[in-house]
Amino acid sequence: MKLVTRNPATGEELEEYELVDFEEAREIVRRASEAQREWAKLSLEDRCQLLRKLADELRGSKEELARQAALEMGKPVREGREEVEKCAFIVKYFCDRAKEFLSPEHVSDVEAEKCYIDFEPIGVILAIMPWNFPYSQVVRCAVPTLLLGNTVVLKHSTLVPGCATKLTELFERVLPEHVFNNVLCKGSVASQLIALPEVAGIAFTGSVETGRTIARLAGENLKRCVLELGGSDPFIVLEDAPLEFTVSACVKSRFKNTGEACNAAKRIIVHEAIYEKFLSEFVERVSELKVGDPLDESTEIGPLASEEQLRSIERQVEESVKMGAKIEIGGKRMGECGYFYEPTVLTNVTLEMPVWKEEVFGPVAPVVKARDEDEAIWLANATQFGLGASVWTSDLERGEKIARKIEAGMVFVNKVVSSDPRIPFGGIKNSGIGRELSRYGILEFANLKPILVRSPREEK
Repeated sequence: MKLVTRNPATGEELEEYELVDFEEAREIVRRASEAQREWAKLSLEDRCQLLRKLADELRGSKEELARQAALEMGKPVREGREEVEKCAFIVKYFCDRAKEFLSPEHVSDVEAEKCYIDFEPIGVILAIMPWNFPYSQVVRCAVPTLLLGNTVVLKHSTLVPGCATKLTELFERVLPEHVFNNVLCKGSVASQLIALPEVAGIAFTGSVETGRTIARLAGENLKRCVLELGGSDPFIVLEDAPLEFTVSACVKSRFKNTGEACNAAKRIIVHEAIYEKFLSEFVERVSELKVGDPLDESTEIGPLASEEQLRSIERQVEESVKMGAKIEIGGKRMGECGYFYEPTVLTNVTLEMPVWKEEVFGPVAPVVKARDEDEAIWLANATQFGLGASVWTSDLERGEKIARKIEAGMVFVNKVVSSDPRIPFGGIKNSGIGRELSRYGILEFANLKPILVRSPREEK
């Protein structure tokens, strides 16, 4: 079966790829399983030494990778470079900390001559990855688990097969054969792979609906899974927030990556005492965003990744407006070719509207007014999602207290929510299961094996 990719900035065809069927995909998994047994025999130091080279390969291919992401999913080329640099940072961080994270953990208060916990690999990890961050999502999933001694089979989004291919080539340059693998297939084939005995775990980033299916299949086959699903992060602006700083952060959080980020600020909740000033400044800043060709160095907002994404945004905004939402700026498709949508700000938004209750994966910012701190917290928690949240205030103690009341996997005070290899990333509610990044993430696909050594003697 053929797969044809399109340039979202023009709608024109880019490349044609051949999709593999189940039998071909199963053979890739089999080879990954064979390679895993040898890969796990290497010392942690040897695995680190090999993977460290990946950072240099990434930086050396930065321009090529950034251009490919711009062509396939519309990421502004400047942001593409930033993503590749972040990948290199992730590689270096985990290689630097691997010994600390994965050395045996000694247990001293047991009746034995020796007791420790080993952190062992479990096998092949099937990584089903999204298009919106086509490199960093893969690297942050793959590198920690490869260091552990697992092997990886990547099933990337069919929107970015070129990105997947180029990234796989970099992994293959530094790793033994079949340690990192790329399988270009339909989602239905990937679902079948979950049942294979060689697959020990599944890492998935994507929609709630698909996540439920993967969780069910993983449960039926007793496989571990880490699910990073949708988000609708609240951005809470208190009355004492520094206005210019907060508005700038809000524009960045909502509109970076053309708004196509799971941890973007998708519900902006503003204290009524500062609401009018915030809204005026925010709309002005949004009006200054430059929309255009993602290969243009000055572009800040590119096209949406696909026609499907564009239609979804159009529906969410149109339905919300029919229900009473007010368009402050934007609100419609741009141009006759490509999948561009105007940076949009909506007010008069209520909880039953699509732009509030659904995840909005594009450049649309609903702004709501809160009477006080308590209502802001209530509004923040009035969602099916629980990925991240941010609180903006001059009172750090107050911000921290509010953070503890937010139902989310992570809350940042006076900082845009972002993924950082030094801290765990993941959500609650319908935003997922498990964690990526940090030591907590690396252990999701580890066998925590206690080993106790005791001389033969009677039990007390």
